Amino acid sequence: MAGASGDQAERLPMPSRNPLPLSASQEAQVRDIFYARVRKRCAPEIKAFADCAMGRTFTAPFACRETHRVMNSCMKAHATQEEQDAAREEWFAQRLQRARERERKALRKAEQEAFLREWWGLPEKDRELARREMEKIKRAERVAGVARRDKDYNNEGNNKGGQVREEEGAR
Repeated sequence: MAGASGDQAERLPMPSRNPLPLSASQEAQVRDIFYARVRKRCAPEIKAFADCAMGRTFTAPFACRETHRVMNSCMKAHATQEEQDAAREEWFAQRLQRARERERKALRKAEQEAFLREWWGLPEKDRELARREMEKIKRAERVAGVARRDKDYNNEGNNKGGQVREEEGAR
């Protein structure tokens, strides 16, 4: 049970039960999660079809017709609207994780650039340019065209247990 409460601390709830408009790349990420979930549920059927089709070329549609039908029926059975909604909720739940990963990569890139500048004896970056880059790193992910106003995921003490703040819940 301790793992479940730790998991809840890392998740933000979905902002609303109504579908929010996401950008094309965000919708593609939701679709990827959806397809991965369906493939995971139908893994044995997919494996059986792949084993049957292995080493075959023109004869695969005829020799593996039954395993192909079983695989397709499994995927159709699990590719439901509920599964799409679950994938969308999973995408929203992973917002904090994606933001941390994006920030970690950007900070690592900035460290490497500073190291290379020092190594090659290049002048330091302009302080104003460096400050703007750090602000860009700290920006929140945009959902429905709006970024979160209070990006406090680094300060976990202010956001107890992943609860939504009043400003966020009102949206």
